[in-house]
Amino acid sequence: MDGTTAFVTGASQGIGREIVLEFANRGANVALAARGDGIEETAELISAPERTLSVRTDVTDEDSVREAIERTVETFGGLDVLVNNAGIAGPTAPIEDVDREAWDRTMGVNVTGMFLTTKHAVSHLRESDRASVINVSSISGKRPLENRTPYTASKMAVIGLTRTLAFELGDDEITVNAICPGATSGPRIDAVIEAQAEALRVDYEEAKRRVFTDDAALGSLVEPEDVAKAAAFLASEDARHVTAQDVNVDGGTVWY
Repeated sequence: MDGTTAFVTGASQGIGREIVLEFANRGANVALAARGDGIEETAELISAPERTLSVRTDVTDEDSVREAIERTVETFGGLDVLVNNAGIAGPTAPIEDVDREAWDRTMGVNVTGMFLTTKHAVSHLRESDRASVINVSSISGKRPLENRTPYTASKMAVIGLTRTLAFELGDDEITVNAICPGATSGPRIDAVIEAQAEALRVDYEEAKRRVFTDDAALGSLVEPEDVAKAAAFLASEDARHVTAQDVNVDGGTVWY
């Protein structure tokens, strides 16, 4: 990835942080976009500060998104890869107990955020010789997940957005793919498991087993590094003819 420039949202922790580190290790310039201080912590893990840019970004704020992408292009001279990773878990509750604010917030971050970043990145991506958009969805965008209606609906929307953009941008030779991680180790999934344990009235380990790992062929959670490696492949020349796909990284939980 020498000489390429990537803009990665949700870069302050978890999957986003690992994607940034993977890209940087492969020689890419990386713009770390997120709302919090975690982007600075991520940047400190990269040994090439000249190829690193931290940009405070709220993906639900169009002005914030526009300014962050413009700053990235001004700093590195272009844009080749957009990774839409920013997302939130949303509430864990039966549909009748989900309030409108929580619904709108989940959709705003998980779907509208991807719309805004892509909208403002695409004119720059068209100037690249090897442009790609990588949207982080979830296997929950393919199968039901009890008491997680806002989240699953948002992740299904990401797959629809991905497939449509792949055809819309195909004439510009921009590939667009989604990665669908399974339950991935980290603070976010810990919070989800704890909420599921409370809803199911079981302990943490039982909720983890019942809701997530029992369904996986490998019987374990996914590591963020696994998702990062998939993103690096989709951004590489090796994936030149891979587009409009939703790629599972889930330890064998879904097969479609």
